[in-house]
Amino acid sequence: MSGFRLPDLGEGLQEAEIVAWHVGPGDHVVADQPLVSVETDKAVVEIPSPRSGHIARLAAEPGDLLEVGDVLVEFADEERRDTGAIVGELRTSEPPAAGSPARAAPERLPARAPTGRASPAVRRRARDLGVDLAAVSPSGPGESVTVADVEAAAAAATEGIEPLRSVRRAMDQNMTRAHAEVVPATVHDEADIGAWTPDQDITARLARAIAMGCAAEPALNASFLGRDVGRRSNDRVDLGIAVDTEQGLFVPVLHDVGNRSQADLRAGLDALKADVLARTIPPDQMRGQTISLSNFGRFGGRHASLVVVPPQVAIVGAGRVRQAVVPHDGAPAVRPVLPISLTFDHRVVMGGEATRFLTTLIADLELPS
Repeated sequence: MSGFRLPDLGEGLQEAEIVAWHVGPGDHVVADQPLVSVETDKAVVEIPSPRSGHIARLAAEPGDLLEVGDVLVEFADEERRDTGAIVGELRTSEPPAAGSPARAAPERLPARAPTGRASPAVRRRARDLGVDLAAVSPSGPGESVTVADVEAAAAAATEGIEPLRSVRRAMDQNMTRAHAEVVPATVHDEADIGAWTPDQDITARLARAIAMGCAAEPALNASFLGRDVGRRSNDRVDLGIAVDTEQGLFVPVLHDVGNRSQADLRAGLDALKADVLARTIPPDQMRGQTISLSNFGRFGGRHASLVVVPPQVAIVGAGRVRQAVVPHDGAPAVRPVLPISLTFDHRVVMGGEATRFLTTLIADLELPS
């Protein structure tokens, strides 16, 4: 038998979660036929067969997390010339039929139970489930541990635990890196948007205002590549847009926002959101952001200290629009205001640069259109 391992999926991805199998043990497949769908922190992708042959064993089940290089499937025979025929029924995520090769159980630490307290079958079950027999309450004759005791202990140990998968796992890695590297500082202000016409699009206006701020103060649109390399200036503004989903936080990229019309920005935002929700976002739309925007005010909140993800050096946050008493034409007036937060990496961005950026951004937001 020969094994086919999880290939490099690009984009620096090191792991993927099995979503659904499209073949099963005993099936004959041809080269480039879809074998399995896997989920990364970016999208759900299909992995094709590298060759023709019969499937001997599926080495993982839906929900399993594999690293690049782990075995996906094993072929029962040597590769033969492709005749174009597919023998056998294609399956999705159905479990293997009875008698088919089972997935190898992961190696477990041996249980630390006294000899005689549990039968060999019970000790074997404990090893399979990773249960420490010494911590199991016995219910069998003579205070012996039964298989049911072991399975109950295993269920209790995992109850309520949800492992981090795909997007949430990637978020954990990115936030941990940001916490370890970035020295964050945050400034807050508010934009009086009472002059806006009724048809104004908040997110598109924010994108344009960020581009104006970057033009006035390019330091906020830079990439910090480390102390030994330095800071790189970016010629265009590629804006990362935080999109909240049930699976976790995605940050697709709206490219070159400074050279796009408001209508084009809205069309681009709609397309990005649709692709994210369908998990079909193209890889080039998930990389290369030079500054980010979190429009968290759609859910609530006024100001926030946001997280800057390297190599970016800044992120803008927009809070919930509220009515406030502000000076207008020399007198107090109740007007709609948009709270703005700017968090920046103080290792490479000075306070003066940050406030000049923010001042320009707010000035553009306060224009009628």
